[in-house]
Amino acid sequence: MLKAETVNKCYQVHPEDNVAVLLQDSTSESIDVIGGTRPTIVARQSIKLGHKIAVAGIAEGAPILKFGVPIGFATASISEGDWVHLHNCRSQLDERSAKLDVHSGAAGDTIYE
Repeated sequence: MLKAETVNKCYQVHPEDNVAVLLQDSTSESIDVIGGTRPTIVARQSIKLGHKIAVAGIAEGAPILKFGVPIGFATASISEGDWVHLHNCRSQLDERSAKLDVHSGAAGDTIYE
């Protein structure tokens, strides 16, 4: 019996978006882009379900586009295929967002007891 091939997929909401959302956990490999202007992209690292992948290079300070609108700004240069999350972007509404823990989302500038 042949084993079914697992195909990693992400979804690009709007054609002008520079990020897409992973539809399952993905390792560094080719990912099919649903709804985008390109058929595939290669992830540069493992990315978890629901997280964003850059479908184009994003310069430091440039907007992160999702839903066809800016949802934040790059705090560092982001290469195509990079994981886009708290370590390389910040909210356009909250300057503290750039200091949140990349895994837990906890504030890094506040001590909780």
